[in-house]
Amino acid sequence: MALRIVAGRPDPALLGLPWHLPLEEWTEHVVPLPRGLSRHVVRIVRPGTNTYAVKETVEEIAFREHRMLRDLQRLGLPAVLPQGVVTGRVDEHGEELPAALLTQHLQFSLPYRSLFAHGLTADNVPSLVDAMVVLLVRLHLADFYWGDVSLSNVLFRRSAGGFAAYLVDAETGELKPSLSDQLREHDLTVATENVFAELLDLQASQSLNYEVQAHEIVELLRDRYDALWSELTAAEEFSTTEMWRIERRVERLNDLGFDVDELDIVTDWDGDRVRIQPKVVELGHHRRELQALTGIDVEDAQARRMLNDIASFAAYWDLGREDRSLVAAKWLNQTYEPVLAMIPTDRKLEPAEIFHEILEHRWYLSENAGHEVDFLEAARSYMDTVLPAKPDEKVAGDED
Repeated sequence: MALRIVAGRPDPALLGLPWHLPLEEWTEHVVPLPRGLSRHVVRIVRPGTNTYAVKETVEEIAFREHRMLRDLQRLGLPAVLPQGVVTGRVDEHGEELPAALLTQHLQFSLPYRSLFAHGLTADNVPSLVDAMVVLLVRLHLADFYWGDVSLSNVLFRRSAGGFAAYLVDAETGELKPSLSDQLREHDLTVATENVFAELLDLQASQSLNYEVQAHEIVELLRDRYDALWSELTAAEEFSTTEMWRIERRVERLNDLGFDVDELDIVTDWDGDRVRIQPKVVELGHHRRELQALTGIDVEDAQARRMLNDIASFAAYWDLGREDRSLVAAKWLNQTYEPVLAMIPTDRKLEPAEIFHEILEHRWYLSENAGHEVDFLEAARSYMDTVLPAKPDEKVAGDED
């Protein structure tokens, strides 16, 4: 049987991987990056300049998941990027080996167990829950049924002090013409059951403090999902004398990071009352705004923090009457790019997250000093005193 690699953008280095060996026996090209729990054998490899996750599975399932991840990529949803499927594998005795699904490794991302192994505390659990809720809501808005929602099937990246969640396993997922409330509820039920078990497992391994009440966390997950879904999709009715509430609703959605594609506005028969229902298109309002202004592409929470800093920069230098694009260009030249130049080449966090942490560090320095500390002075202090103690999330070793 001939080895076959199906990929959108083939990487010639993949041909050099030991496809004749079962994945659990691989040692060559394997890198010590953390892996989440999986029912399949998974290895992280770097055959050349690129890093991939390789998962052994049934051929039909591998192709199906590859197509699903490509669909999610096309929709702009947060999921790992598919690289290809390898079939026709045989060992040295001619026995067939499972097919392999390849996905691109998501830099600076960690599975939840590794986050706790690298210093995350019980206080951070609600932030993880929020990231998972936002991910699930975004998928549901796109009519995607997950079927296996769990912390183990998510990778987390730091985002302005919080987290952004990315789907890793789409094996059970399915894009629907229209996602029913029953399927949304099933996903939510599976999420609460799995997260409850995963939190208990963390406590049993002494990675999480027993003061964390697992049942309270899963209730929080459900409550925050319901609140966000309602804010994004619920109809709102008010008097025609309160038309300002339309703009207020759009502003609230933008504050959450979502853009509104259209508003369905209906008045009653005598025109005294108005009913609106938004059609939310996608998270990333701040991300797109920052990218349009500066070309910087970061997580939405990081983008919001940077936009706030650009506004503060404009106020400090009395640039309120300047065009925003000119203000953003000056901010890039005088603030952001000098900070990037200070970051060591073996940086441990994403530049955008380092920038966010410098803003936090500057606030603490200014509070202790009793006056505003210069930004670049705060950046130098952060590089010298804070960053060296951070765990290296780009090349963090596997728990095993």
